[in-house]
Amino acid sequence: MIWPRISWVLTPQAKRKVAIILGLIFLIVLAVGSDWFWRFIYPIYHEAEIRQAAETHQIDPLLVAAIIRVESKFRTENVSKVGAVGLMQLMPETAEWIAKESEIPYRGIEDLSDPETNIRMGSWYMAYLLKQFDGNQAAAIAAYNAGQGRVSRWMKEGVWDGTLAASEKIPVGETRHYIQRVSFSYTKYQQLYPDF
Repeated sequence: MIWPRISWVLTPQAKRKVAIILGLIFLIVLAVGSDWFWRFIYPIYHEAEIRQAAETHQIDPLLVAAIIRVESKFRTENVSKVGAVGLMQLMPETAEWIAKESEIPYRGIEDLSDPETNIRMGSWYMAYLLKQFDGNQAAAIAAYNAGQGRVSRWMKEGVWDGTLAASEKIPVGETRHYIQRVSFSYTKYQQLYPDF
């Protein structure tokens, strides 16, 4: 054992420091292996709004949570450099289109900072994309980021087959990383919140 061999070389102060460091390493290993640590890293806020919107639009609430985590990290006032707003980072033009196509009330861009409205609109849009891509979740996630037209074109031209496994073939780096991050978060949420 190493500790008895080196303990005679160390000063009492150094022994305390080593013991503290080893104790911290032990606690970190315990924490990383526990659900509470991972639930801290992968939280779900606005649970009622997510459940309601997901139920209304018949999509998995954990998928909605994964999109929110990647898009805004659950920050309601988040505005991207291109102008996407709120939890699910909706572009104002997309929100206007969603309002026309759905029965979700929308008065303007300020509504996108409201968690309930943003989650309802984003969930409706994700459900719409899932229908457009015949339930292909990977393609719908990619389209949420890059747009339906681009993803349809990539698939039609054989650039990408629409699977997560082949996501490296997506020609736009942002979308390639987006689908991987959302899919990873979705899998983590499924592990951590099986009854959500």
